[in-house]
Amino acid sequence: MNALVAAARALRAAAPHRLPGALHTVLRARHAAEAVDFRLADYGLTALLTVTPDGHDPQHRRSVPLHGSAPGRAFGSQEPYVEDRADGLLVAHLPVTVRGDRLGVLSVTLPAAELDDGRLAELAELARLLGHEVVVAERDTDVYRQARRTDRLTLAAEMQWELLPARSCAADEYALGAQLEPAYAVFGDNFDWAASADRLLVYVTDGMGEGIEASLLTGLGINALRNARRAGIPVADQAALADQAIHAHYRGEAHLSVLLAEIELSTGCMRVVDAGSPQLLLVRDRALTRLALDAQLPLGMFEETDYTAQEFDLLPGDRLLFVSDGVHAVASPDGVAYGEHALARAVASAALLPAADVPGAVLRELTAHRGGTEPDDDALVVCLDWFAGQFPSSSGSPDADLPPGDGPSTVPSPSAGPQRHEADEE
Repeated sequence: MNALVAAARALRAAAPHRLPGALHTVLRARHAAEAVDFRLADYGLTALLTVTPDGHDPQHRRSVPLHGSAPGRAFGSQEPYVEDRADGLLVAHLPVTVRGDRLGVLSVTLPAAELDDGRLAELAELARLLGHEVVVAERDTDVYRQARRTDRLTLAAEMQWELLPARSCAADEYALGAQLEPAYAVFGDNFDWAASADRLLVYVTDGMGEGIEASLLTGLGINALRNARRAGIPVADQAALADQAIHAHYRGEAHLSVLLAEIELSTGCMRVVDAGSPQLLLVRDRALTRLALDAQLPLGMFEETDYTAQEFDLLPGDRLLFVSDGVHAVASPDGVAYGEHALARAVASAALLPAADVPGAVLRELTAHRGGTEPDDDALVVCLDWFAGQFPSSSGSPDADLPPGDGPSTVPSPSAGPQRHEADEE
């Protein structure tokens, strides 16, 4: 515990850009650490990129693949992964995660004699502590945002990523994960979520147009929805107020498609407003269905539009997927649409993955379907796993059956305890 206290003090005292260096100093003094590497997941979730201890941007950023590397295994499993080296040293790879938002991996190299179960648990706690400090430090430095890039973001993509809450989060009642493609050049798709003591709200938006114009439209819509949400207004009225804000600015010349979902945490009652093209799918008892929603006008088309919310009951083990039209409308090189059957297969193949991993898995299947062609629209997937309570069954039910999946709709918990392996060939 003394080491934890010392590390916490060092991190709080360090300049925002020097957090990895401050932690390295503590670990070298108290754990005889030979090396400390802090890596952040890139925007596309394909690589883990090293943050330098002093915060300087290196000319050539060191990276390891997110899939198939030792640090990547810790990131994926969200458990410590211990790598044995031939020189008598061990490398403990530790997930850096804040309230379910998976930021990256802390890798600590130290003598084998210095690592036991108690020391590993202490290092894992230090990794969590580092994650919280990084989130706070990002208010005052660009170092960690810069470190997440394998390529330059377009200006439109920069604007879109700054709107996002996180790529994943978790609570006792639910787990959320989301991913946007193309990560470095998104057009207008976006997602947002927020939780309070009694409810969770999730928005998926698709702004018309491309580039800066699409980002400006989406930014106005998201902030109008947040403004209404923070005033404590019901979800249908949030849509109406955002509709008025967009129409007041664009006078009907631009509109924003949005799917809004509000879930009562104590009952599992979900209220949904469908104002556009995003689709909402449900995995329950291994079957994938599309929720039958009443299509309403996108935001901003007319001066005043009234919106209504439909109610559905969620059951423990349910999995929801919010999917933009950039997924279900994508065509292969020979013109075949991705469609519902291919999406059902992708969702089924991801049945055992946690919510944070599902969007990436589905989007990888989509990329394979598209072949070598460049995407001409955004693709957005949000996955919500629902865990909580027993609920009534008086409200709406899903229909519009899609092909059944092959895997269970529940998500298994990660295996307990650290994983220890010989050094992998990377």
